[in-house]
Amino acid sequence: MTTERATIVKASFTRWLPAIAKTTNRRTVLTISGVAVLGGLAFGPTAVAAPVTTGPHTGAVAAIDLATGKTREAATAESALTTGEDTAKPTPSTGKPSRDELIPHGVEGAQSRIPLDHAQVANARAIVEAAKESGVGERGAVIGVATSLQESKLYNLGHLGAYNDHDSQGLFQQRPSSGWGSPDQITDPEYASKAFFGALKNVGGWRELPLTAAAQTVQVSAYPYAYAQWEEQAADIVTQLW
Repeated sequence: MTTERATIVKASFTRWLPAIAKTTNRRTVLTISGVAVLGGLAFGPTAVAAPVTTGPHTGAVAAIDLATGKTREAATAESALTTGEDTAKPTPSTGKPSRDELIPHGVEGAQSRIPLDHAQVANARAIVEAAKESGVGERGAVIGVATSLQESKLYNLGHLGAYNDHDSQGLFQQRPSSGWGSPDQITDPEYASKAFFGALKNVGGWRELPLTAAAQTVQVSAYPYAYAQWEEQAADIVTQLW
């Protein structure tokens, strides 16, 4: 690596902590690891749950790509689900939710999309299955997937040290100190999803609320309107996984 290249990399990633995907027998959690040394420059890409913003966390997305060993340019399009392609069209499959069931109030504002890898799809599937078991149905599943897209980009994030948002972890960035459960529990996709849906069901009239209002009531985010940007992609994901 040239000195110029090393300088560029350092400028781009010194604010990200190193991380890898650690696999357990129940889940995959992105956690803090050692520091990679490349061309004499000590740095490491990380999967960071960046502070919630009104747009995609481009820095975190790039770091997650590197942490999981891929780039957006080199990513192979495997399906509309993994590429984030807009699939807003009627489907002939029986048993699939209708568009009106998934987005009964219409989308609010500009929509964002990201490609999904196998880990993200698996986490989305866990959220959809939890929605079925929790009784919140298709609409609840859309709210859950959209919330996780905003909070963690559908990655199951462990504690990220100094870059963590307080003690937030998991798909929904739930906090043990706020009573969501232990770190082991909230980094279990099934537990975290059911905890989210349990709280959602306690929101009065949540089915009649816009997605961002329902999600915000559960999450209490500093940026309450950020969830709305993921409604379209969340609906497409739920359509394919339901």
